Amino acid sequence: MTTTMVRSNVARQRMEAGETVLGLGVQQVAGAMVAGLARRCGFDFLFIDIEHSPIDAAAAANIAAAALPLGIAPLVRVPGKNSPDISRLLDGGAQGIVVPHVDDAIEAAAAVRACKYPPLGLRSFFGLQPHFDYQRHPAAEAMAAANAQQLCIVMLESPRAIENADAIAAVPGVDVLLVGSNDLSLELGIPGQLQHPAMEAAFAAVIAACGAHGKHAGLAGIVDPVLLRRHVDAGMRFVLTANDIDLLLAAGEARVASLRG
Repeated sequence: MTTTMVRSNVARQRMEAGETVLGLGVQQVAGAMVAGLARRCGFDFLFIDIEHSPIDAAAAANIAAAALPLGIAPLVRVPGKNSPDISRLLDGGAQGIVVPHVDDAIEAAAAVRACKYPPLGLRSFFGLQPHFDYQRHPAAEAMAAANAQQLCIVMLESPRAIENADAIAAVPGVDVLLVGSNDLSLELGIPGQLQHPAMEAAFAAVIAACGAHGKHAGLAGIVDPVLLRRHVDAGMRFVLTANDIDLLLAAGEARVASLRG
């Protein structure tokens, strides 16, 4: 199998090398320029969010296609676990899909079927993609190369999902188990208490499950840099650090305060 025919996924390569990768959530800056801005800041991936933003699939694909040649991995969170847009987004430039609210191994396997080509999944093949620089390649080789670069990321956002973390991590083709901290805290009855012992236990369970099955543990929903650093040290390897709104507010408030103070 060769991967030289397809664009490399920087985030996947760095995680496989044992590094932690850092991402920027894209919710409001819907133009292609966000890819270059994020790359300039040093992010490893874009987390293009069409679950909790007005960005649609077409805009997400345009951002993803712009990111590909820049060496920053474009990933898209779809609106639901049965989203019909998964194949279109991957064909359009995304190097991975984030599937929300995955609660068990059956749902994780369904996500793999939607995201990966055979034999891992059931995704249909379209050859003239930006991943291949719009060149045709033999289907079997192209699908194998693409599977080696794409990321199937499942979000664990409920107590049931955490209970099933080991079984989810064991599903072939799942690459990242991403804890959705805010929704998990809501379902645990401790909204916003991100350092609660129940949350800490959930993070530890996901890290352990990933370690047992050779997968990558991920974290979303926490923006405090000190807390993020602690989780990285504990073993989180895929980290959504902030979104575009967070950064704009932080920089804007600091600038105004410096001039009014």
